[in-house]
Amino acid sequence: MKKQLLNMKNDNVGDISLDKSIFGIKVFPDIIHQYIRYQNAKSRQGSHKTKSRSEVSGRAKKPFSQKGTGNARQGSSKPPNFRGGAVSMGPVVRDHSFSLNKKEKKLALKSALSSKILEDKIIFIDTFKIDNFKTKSLNLKLKKFDCSSALFIYSDDGIDNNFKLASSNIPKVSILNQKGLNVKDIILYDKIFIEQKSVDQITKRLS
Repeated sequence: MKKQLLNMKNDNVGDISLDKSIFGIKVFPDIIHQYIRYQNAKSRQGSHKTKSRSEVSGRAKKPFSQKGTGNARQGSSKPPNFRGGAVSMGPVVRDHSFSLNKKEKKLALKSALSSKILEDKIIFIDTFKIDNFKTKSLNLKLKKFDCSSALFIYSDDGIDNNFKLASSNIPKVSILNQKGLNVKDIILYDKIFIEQKSVDQITKRLS
């Protein structure tokens, strides 16, 4: 399959060939959803913690006699029903992440890319090199593409320093190496700009 190749001025400079098995597959929303759950779970800190009966301060001995006081029997001053006592079945430090196999990850990425292609939200750019590092200059270029948010995927060769500096101060605009390409970012951003050199690297990675 072929798509237009543009430059940063939104001018057509040719065509680019895409692997249909990566950019043109059937979209699986459930796999995309599973991958986003996987990403969110992996990013959770899991450091929430309350003190159990073994950790809370207090006496372990009986607070008063078993009988004769008129009170309900108690074995310690640490249970949840006492002020300053432990929390019953409270949260503990844990790892929220779960595993997702390689085939599922690849299929999720392919589905996300194919979904964006169908919506005409992926733009292929010949190069991200720009003349200066002025934010205003880059902002004017982005207005030609009519996007509310943008993610720029660059190749392993690195990104132009002028572009990096100019984009750093624009809200809802991010840059990402193709190695870090993930489903959540693809879905989150309105339009995805992929550098020409990145296409072959993404294709090789997902084949």
